[in-house]
Amino acid sequence: MVARFDIVVRRARLRRRPGELCDIAVAGGRIAALGPRLEGAAPVEIDARGGLATESFVNPHLHLCKVYTLSMMDDEAARAYQSGGDMGQAMKGIELAARVKENYAEGWILENARRALALAARYGTTHVRALIDVDGKAKLEGIKAALRAREEFRGVVEVQVVAFAQDGVVREPGAAGYMREAMALGADVVGGIPWIEYSAADMSAHIAFCFDLAAEHDADVSMLVDDAGDAGLRTLEEMALAAIGRGWQGRVLAHHARAMALYPSPYLARLTELMKRAGLSLVSDPHTGPLHARVKELLAGGANVCLGQDDISDAYYPYGRNNMLEVAFLASHLLWMTLRPEMETLYDMVTTRAAAAMGLTQHALEPGAPANLVVLEAPNVLEALREHAAPLAVVSHGRLVDAARMKALAAA
Repeated sequence: MVARFDIVVRRARLRRRPGELCDIAVAGGRIAALGPRLEGAAPVEIDARGGLATESFVNPHLHLCKVYTLSMMDDEAARAYQSGGDMGQAMKGIELAARVKENYAEGWILENARRALALAARYGTTHVRALIDVDGKAKLEGIKAALRAREEFRGVVEVQVVAFAQDGVVREPGAAGYMREAMALGADVVGGIPWIEYSAADMSAHIAFCFDLAAEHDADVSMLVDDAGDAGLRTLEEMALAAIGRGWQGRVLAHHARAMALYPSPYLARLTELMKRAGLSLVSDPHTGPLHARVKELLAGGANVCLGQDDISDAYYPYGRNNMLEVAFLASHLLWMTLRPEMETLYDMVTTRAAAAMGLTQHALEPGAPANLVVLEAPNVLEALREHAAPLAVVSHGRLVDAARMKALAAA
């Protein structure tokens, strides 16, 4: 009897089997079989023609409420954030960028979010962690838009909505109340930025509030930490200690940690061990700021590090296509990861490592795993990074993504 599948990919190359061509069968939303010349039939067959097939891409850091807002801003926020390369005015940059929230409205935020998520699907990203500003200026407009977008794209791009206190909890009147409302509405993750507070005591209070709220909702925690050129910032350390103290190991994701570029090596070594004890992953976005975390040293020390898009055409970064291969391509230059084993690591940082950072399980190209995969025209990782082109085909949650529809939505 001939086996019946939903989708079969024929003649694909796999990263761990470069010398042979394999078939991949999908049924019931999962990878049913994998091997050379699989017997069976499916209503959808994809000829990879020797192109690389891998797990789909994962973006663990995107400010979804701000995408495509650059036209509403001048260059002052970006000028302050970059501040001559030392990021000494990063806080001022964030304060200037907050002006866009005076015009926040659910309708236009939703339209922009649709474009960004359609781009994600077109470029093979099936999971996104979306940070949404929640405070007295933004109120809940971004959260409402993101929750609607999450439902619209369910099964194509899975969106983890982060209620994010971008302008602080202690220093921003009413932010704590809006954070509670956002989680009650259905946000998935509690988001913080403790270094933005004015004092060490307030930074600690910010962290404590976020973990308290996460415990109330059994939610994971994402925090932008130490995102400035100040070697004295230590909120990454405090976040890791809080995760250990509260039993939240493995449910915490740190973003940026740009001050790490200035840390002395002995402290960085201790911090790396603390991160591992906390099960704390770090997402770096080296293309959106002149300083960045010391990715290669963290990787060498055994910490989980991944890459994020961060921004798409907003006050901080003018470019971006939600294309994680493009992000990895940029990071390859900025981090000097140009050796072939390092390219393989970069690819992990936008697939399996990023998935682990978001708490996704079984994000792997293996039988029994959820069928989230891309088929590239490139035959290997080097060529995939060189071209960073849209995939030949994207399978999300066991179904073929309609690439033409996603392209049209992205252009709307």
